[in-house]
Parts: sequence; C-alpha cells; structure tokens
Amino acid sequence: MGPLRELLATDRRQALEFFFLGLKDVSDPTVDRRELLYNASVLAHYAQVSTHAEVDWPAPANLSAVFDHFVADTTLRHDSLMMETAGAQCLLLTGFFENQMRGRHNIRWYADMGAGFFARAALNEPSLHKARLLDTIGRRFETWRRCHARLSHELRDQPYLVVPPEPPSRMS
Repeated sequence: MGPLRELLATDRRQALEFFFLGLKDVSDPTVDRRELLYNASVLAHYAQVSTHAEVDWPAPANLSAVFDHFVADTTLRHDSLMMETAGAQCLLLTGFFENQMRGRHNIRWYADMGAGFFARAALNEPSLHKARLLDTIGRRFETWRRCHARLSHELRDQPYLVVPPEPPSRMS
C-alpha cells in the first residue's frame, strides 16, 4: 500500500504537529507555547476519536451532547477531568466547528459555558501547574476559540491538502 498508506494513516504525533503548526500560523506571535500545545492537543485528540468511541470519551456530535453530559448531569461538577473535557469539547465545537454549530446553537452562550468549565476544572485540579494552565485557557477561551475558527476557515479554503499525482502522459 506504500504511499497511499501514508495518506490514510496519521498517528498522534503527526496530528498534534499538524494542529500545532496550524494554530501557530493563526495565533499571535507571542502566544504562550504551553497554551498553543494544549489547544493543538485538543484538536489532534478529537480528530482521532470517533463520536461513537467506547475506549475514550467520544467526540461530541454537537453542543446539545455537551449540555446533556456536563450540564444536565450535575454529578460531574467537582471532577476536574470531566470539567476539562467539557471545556475542551466546547472549545472544539464553538471554535473549529463554529460554522456548523451556529445555525442551531448560541455560540456565545456555549463559549461562556466552556470558559466556566475550564475555570471549574482549575479549581479542582490537584496539580498546581495544570490548574494554572486550565485557568489561563478558561480566561483566554474566546481568544483560543477564535484561533480554532480561523484555522478551520483556512483549512476549508485550501483546495487540496494533498496534491493529487499527475496522470501518466500518453505517448502517441
């Protein structure tokens, strides 16, 4: 399968690098590297997780799923990992998939909720280092949401991510 396999198979590192470089291109040049890496990891993770995954927390199909899992179920409010997951899913859907969500959901409301999820995750996070990062992501949620949306637009505007090979010329 050779070259075709390279086009079809992407590992975690390649996905992370793809989104890291993409976000770096649409971000302020002075952006904090840890924030950039965190945001790239969110996009890379959900690029590789199905909406029906049984091994990991599945990618949400839409913002209603986020609401149902993390707002309607109040038992998760003090679980840092679940609040971080909720924030990451809000970031993904209100940012990278903003255009797809806008017709059905209030992006501003879900973005505010996503920032709150990160703030709550930071409060309950035992690692001070990670708590600071989560708090920063929450405070800068709108900035990152817009970066995700810009990256999505840029990728959508590119006619080809992979240039198709030239057909073999026919000799007459």
